[in-house]
Amino acid sequence: MSPLRLGSLRDAERPILLSVVFWVVFVATAAAHFAGATEAVKSAIFGVNLAVVAVLWLAVPWSPSAPARRKVLGPALLAATVLLGMTGSAAVHLPLLLIAIANIAFVYGMRAATLILVAVFGLAIVILPLWRNVTWPGALAQVPPIAVLATFVLGMASATIEARRRRQEAQELLERVRELAVAEERARIARDMHDSIGHQLTVIKMGLENAERFRERRPDAAWAEVAAAKKLTAEALADARRWVRALRPLALDGAIGSAALEQLAMSFHGTGVDVRFSVHGAERRLGPDTELVLYRALQEGLTNALRHANAETVTVTLEFHDDRVTLVVADDGTGSGTPGFGLTSLTERAEALGGTLRAGPRAGGGFELRVDLPAERA
Repeated sequence: MSPLRLGSLRDAERPILLSVVFWVVFVATAAAHFAGATEAVKSAIFGVNLAVVAVLWLAVPWSPSAPARRKVLGPALLAATVLLGMTGSAAVHLPLLLIAIANIAFVYGMRAATLILVAVFGLAIVILPLWRNVTWPGALAQVPPIAVLATFVLGMASATIEARRRRQEAQELLERVRELAVAEERARIARDMHDSIGHQLTVIKMGLENAERFRERRPDAAWAEVAAAKKLTAEALADARRWVRALRPLALDGAIGSAALEQLAMSFHGTGVDVRFSVHGAERRLGPDTELVLYRALQEGLTNALRHANAETVTVTLEFHDDRVTLVVADDGTGSGTPGFGLTSLTERAEALGGTLRAGPRAGGGFELRVDLPAERA
């Protein structure tokens, strides 16, 4: 089978309901004809016509971005379904004709579809009296009911196309919102980096300048300044590594959901803190906004545990319930972490999704950050 045929069989743009209706009507059309067939030649012509319709149905595209050589299959399908009426379908095939009209609208747009319909049906009206024993008035009499049905189908197709367009716009807007949210987080992290690492580097610079001045007159004081600068350099390096981890993207190496959260948690190994991650309940795909809030909450919880709590162990638990998902980041530190701009911003995001975020000391010591969100599906 050719690549074109394989690709068309898996055409994601083809409406499933139309496909079901097509094959049901196709079988009914074949059964209605062959059950009462009396002439072998006409039945053979009708059978060939049916086969052409089936092949074209498998090959026609449903996207306006399809290659031009495939787009022409739409008018061919329409013509083939019109011919079914001339070769002996007894009007059973009319739903197939309407489906072919819908395909034209999806692929070519409403204006082009109208012109194609006028051309195909005009040609059919000319050929019908020549092909079968039908008078010109009889051929024209078939136009109004078909025109009414075609108008209805075009209207439904137009509504569906508009709905698809709005859904695409909504997806693009959602992606833009996510990008802006990430940019906001990065801006906040940049400010925090400036406040922490910038301050440390300033102190280191001043200490080394003092050591340079004291190196001859007060060597002991100079070495003390060097030792202090060395200690601050190690702290600044550790801070820089933590910020680099915090700046890593939401999808780590293509991971999503719990895999992305686990990779983020495991990336904090080597900082002197034992990070443990576990998942409870049946996992399912979550919406992008929910994933983003969970990811940022985990970043905030781990960073706070490392910077403020002096913790030895951080336990991360992701729990899936029937209609909610909960993330808990708990440490065994001093519990001295205090909500700042990052936690305030995350709380607002969680509430905007219909959830909650709580952070504070926990019973028995340590600090806990808990996010509870509706588990809307992706």
